Amino acid sequence: MVRRITGLVSVGAAALVAVGASFALPASAAPGAVSHTATAANTAAHEAKPTVVLVHGAFADSSSWAGVIKRLTHDGYPVRTVANPLRGLPTDVAATKDVLRSIDGPIVLVGHSYGGAVITSAAAGDPDVKALVYLAALVPDKGEPAAGPADIPVKNPLPPLPTVQVPTVNADGSQGTDIYLAQDQFRKRFAADVDPVTAAAMAVTQRPLAADTTGSVSTGAAWHNIPTYYLAAAKDQTIDPEKQLFFAKRANAHTEEINSSHAVMVSHPGAVTHLIEEADHNTH
Repeated sequence: MVRRITGLVSVGAAALVAVGASFALPASAAPGAVSHTATAANTAAHEAKPTVVLVHGAFADSSSWAGVIKRLTHDGYPVRTVANPLRGLPTDVAATKDVLRSIDGPIVLVGHSYGGAVITSAAAGDPDVKALVYLAALVPDKGEPAAGPADIPVKNPLPPLPTVQVPTVNADGSQGTDIYLAQDQFRKRFAADVDPVTAAAMAVTQRPLAADTTGSVSTGAAWHNIPTYYLAAAKDQTIDPEKQLFFAKRANAHTEEINSSHAVMVSHPGAVTHLIEEADHNTH
């Protein structure tokens, strides 16, 4: 079942989770008194939160998470971002795993767009990742290319993205190609509901994607074993909304849909934050 988000989501302070542990009072304690030690332990149990790790996708960078980070930190969540290299799944998954290994305690792992393919492999076999959150994202299965299967049914497929290809030289001296989203089409295809000034800045600061990235193969599929959440962007002009719903259904994800462009974390940071916090609350 897909829940439709029709308005702005207001995110307040995260609700406290009731702790069922009881504390024995010493015999000398007055009736109704609670020790400071017990109170501190109870408060810590209430306030402990997982670290939220945010992984951006193609044609973006970590600054796109600014609105989400502001809201999560306000609600008491530790947050980390991954500077996704966008060089292909082997490199990008390794970079993400490096960040995950540096964190103590539970993690909610979030991926936007191609970043969804990255978290799919990076979280496989990691016992600290308690939930996966996908935002207008690719969700391949193990052995599939990052873009998923080629035969996903789409009634009205989007036209190819207008891109600019730039020849590069790799560290080993071989030739490569970087792909950018054409700046004059960036807002229309990537960020239609983002204000023009912000969208223009996003177009200028976009990180390029290595040409063969989406064809690199997923080595894991963590969504088979980890609770999964998906926010589909109904007005997306980068990844077909029908493909997004296919991925969400296949992963048996708790799914919400919002009238948003591909840049959902920029245009609807409140809804994104709400889903991340819901993933945390539902997996205690």
